[in-house]
Amino acid sequence: MAGGAREPGRSVTSKVLALLGAFDAAHPQLTLTELARRSGVPLSTAHRLVGELEEWQALSRAPDGRLRVGLRLWELGQLAPNRLRELAHPWLQELFVSTGENVHLAVRDGLEVLYVDKVHGRRAVPIVSRIGARLPMHPTGVGKALLAYEPDWFVQSYLARRLERPTPHTITEPGRLARELAAVRAQGYALTYEEMTLGSCSAAAPVLVDGRPVAALGLVVSSRRARELPRLVEPLLTAAARLSRLVSGSGP
Repeated sequence: MAGGAREPGRSVTSKVLALLGAFDAAHPQLTLTELARRSGVPLSTAHRLVGELEEWQALSRAPDGRLRVGLRLWELGQLAPNRLRELAHPWLQELFVSTGENVHLAVRDGLEVLYVDKVHGRRAVPIVSRIGARLPMHPTGVGKALLAYEPDWFVQSYLARRLERPTPHTITEPGRLARELAAVRAQGYALTYEEMTLGSCSAAAPVLVDGRPVAALGLVVSSRRARELPRLVEPLLTAAARLSRLVSGSGP
């Protein structure tokens, strides 16, 4: 690709990857200026590279002129192997049918949870998670279900960080959070009450292979129906246990 190759310290490839990496679930559309700022690529270089990315359909334009990820990248993304999602999706559907609630599947990626699948209906409570979105671990049900089963060194390192506080109900005190994670391990599931988003509560269970968390299944309900969370735990645990066996190759 032309443009920007003479700028010291960064190859054209690294600049293209930085431009594409500037998009995320919180920033699905960006102006050229925003894209240059978030990627750290000079505006003039970004302008040249964006033109070629648009031509290749890696980027496209929204009706208001802002840039967004193009269909070519989506098409390539579908080629990535995702055995976990393929195995889990029928169980997400079954859990949604039996409960009528939002159901999602998440994995840990670094210090965040990455949502890889979701099943929801028109009448389910709106939630912030969506496929491809990343959220902190400690305020989310799936995040707590994963974090509770990580090695001690990882948990200690996570708790030593400055923890985000999305709502006034988010637990950020290291000691209190450590006790809650111990309770999650003891009971096999996590519950959250308006810790990530006001108005919603969640239950989540880990998908374990040889005792290690490979994913977590979660359900989200309106805070008005928080009392109903306990009755959702049994079908949630059943689905997570069956998916654990499938992923480990030991049967349905």
